[in-house]
Amino acid sequence: MKRRHLHHDVHIARTPLEVGWKVSRHGRTMSRHRTQRNAIRAGKRLATRMRVEVITHGLDGRFRSKDSYGNESPVRDTEH
Repeated sequence: MKRRHLHHDVHIARTPLEVGWKVSRHGRTMSRHRTQRNAIRAGKRLATRMRVEVITHGLDGRFRSKDSYGNESPVRDTEH
């Protein structure tokens, strides 16, 4: 029986104790960056490869943006 892989979204959030931003997936930090722009770039590359969504958090920790790089509906994505 083939084991099914779980697809978890990529999150981009401010690091709580350090200066900078982190890219994480399934609770695991994948990379750290000084700027949010660089973290978003890295997160998009990872999400494209894994075919999942990128969720960007703002400075307050709330969701700021969400974009899909995986199994999307045929309806055009209007956010980005």
